Amino acid sequence: MIEKVAAPSPGLRERKRQETLRKITDAGISLFIDKGIDATTLDEIAAKAGISRRTFFHYFKSKDDILLSLQQGMGEMIAVRVRRAGDRVSPIDAIRTAVIAACVEVPADDMVAIDRLMRSSPAVQARKQASYVEHERTLFDALRERWPNPAREMALRLIAMLAIGAIRLATEALGVEGERRTLIELMETAFDALSDELLEAGTNGRTA
Repeated sequence: MIEKVAAPSPGLRERKRQETLRKITDAGISLFIDKGIDATTLDEIAAKAGISRRTFFHYFKSKDDILLSLQQGMGEMIAVRVRRAGDRVSPIDAIRTAVIAACVEVPADDMVAIDRLMRSSPAVQARKQASYVEHERTLFDALRERWPNPAREMALRLIAMLAIGAIRLATEALGVEGERRTLIELMETAFDALSDELLEAGTNGRTA
């Protein structure tokens, strides 16, 4: 009698999938840094990751997607924290805290390396810019859930846009030669400038 072999549990399958995904991502980033995106082939990535070319396409549609996938979860990471904001926190303070907390989880050197790689490829850069719009939408949805007053929607959308803008400026500044501030310090500086500008605008509006 042939005994049936139990199928792997969903947990085990998911762990194996995540492990393969990590191997492909690590292989791709390593080759991109060494050779450049355009000079790296799918076959090289697959070989370095220890998988077949066919398996690669189960995880990514193209080599560009390896880089873009590293940004895809950023908006949701911030949104989760915004939804947990306290009752007495303002939207701008909530998103500031959420953005900085999310950035702490990503090594600054990795962010700089990934940003430089993305800027080295016009095709990836174009898709990266489009991803910022998705992140803004994700943050706006989270802000609207947390502060559901329709009269505040325009302000909340603006806050979401400014938050993503602060991340972009801080990341770009981090990659500038001679910059000694950390990513978190740059983020704090960006939000301080935003808060000061909003405060000044409000003061001028009252005294006009």
